Amino acid sequence: MRIEYLTKNYDPSDKLKAVIDKKVQKLDKFFEDDTRIKIALKKGNTRNTDDLYTLELTIMLDGTVMRAEVTSDNMYSNIDLALPKLEKQIIRHHKKIESKTKKFRLKDMSAVVEDVPEEEVKEEKTIVRSKCYTLIPMSIDDAVEELELVGHNFYVFLNKATDSINVLYVRNDGNYGLIETVV
Repeated sequence: MRIEYLTKNYDPSDKLKAVIDKKVQKLDKFFEDDTRIKIALKKGNTRNTDDLYTLELTIMLDGTVMRAEVTSDNMYSNIDLALPKLEKQIIRHHKKIESKTKKFRLKDMSAVVEDVPEEEVKEEKTIVRSKCYTLIPMSIDDAVEELELVGHNFYVFLNKATDSINVLYVRNDGNYGLIETVV
């Protein structure tokens, strides 16, 4: 695995590079020797403070980009936070490729053998439930109350102010997001 460093407003020490190299080499089991990994180290460039450090790990593989980015006040902890993110993406990518090759092999085998065991065939995802309801014009605050009442992670409503269909959703950080449609 070839490691390339990119820096912005930050001069990494040799010790930090050695630690990053050692930890990134653990990903070597997933790749061939000629795989490139780009490591970007940045200081500052955030809205609030210059005391934050950002580490980005990027792997380009067969047209697929796997990337993990972490920002904190310590560059050494960033590597420990970014590697598991990247490893999850790599495993997911390998499983995806594996399932595609398995489907391809099943198609080839089905020409020879007519019945394939049901366990090996994955079912296609289908719509199992459909719901229809009348949109009532309401404000965003009313939609937030409705969202909390129904206990779902999203709520579709007709925005009284813009007279358009909007989707209110709960973000991972616990705040709300709003998707507004434009026709």
